[in-house]
Amino acid sequence: MSRIGKKPVGLPAGVSASMSGQTIEVKGPKGTRSFKATDDVTITVEDGSVSVTPRGKSKRALQQWGMSRTMIANLVTGVTDGFKKELEIHGVGYRANVQGNTLKLNLGLSHDVDYVAPEGVTVTSPKQTEIIVEGIDDQLVGQVAANIRAWRKPEPYKGKGIRYKGEFIFRKEGKKK
Repeated sequence: MSRIGKKPVGLPAGVSASMSGQTIEVKGPKGTRSFKATDDVTITVEDGSVSVTPRGKSKRALQQWGMSRTMIANLVTGVTDGFKKELEIHGVGYRANVQGNTLKLNLGLSHDVDYVAPEGVTVTSPKQTEIIVEGIDDQLVGQVAANIRAWRKPEPYKGKGIRYKGEFIFRKEGKKK
């Protein structure tokens, strides 16, 4: 039994949910998001909450039960608060700045890296060593942050590179003379 799937997803004030077939659409102050569930679960919208129940006792139905509930909870969180990933840049001469929807990264390469943010994601750089990625789609925000981080992953000797805020980088000791 899914402990996560049993809990109904509450809809805060200003958020509405509607069903059409297996697709649930959630509207809120930040926008509209939708999710198409598999036929293994039943989704019901009733008086301020959304509940998910499995159809049958098959392994796949029980797997989809908790996952579908979490996806719906992410839709509600996205349209109310949004999602945010913060990145830090460490290294001499490494910096970032935003021009329009293009993030310009100077990462010690022979050229600057220009990363164009996809639609639905906002990339800002309050300082030259900080990058903030925001949006209403959790998966897209995480993917954009991972794509930016992939240009210079933090290395274990000096810790140079792009890392998530608060990420621990295991440091190695260098060669001895």
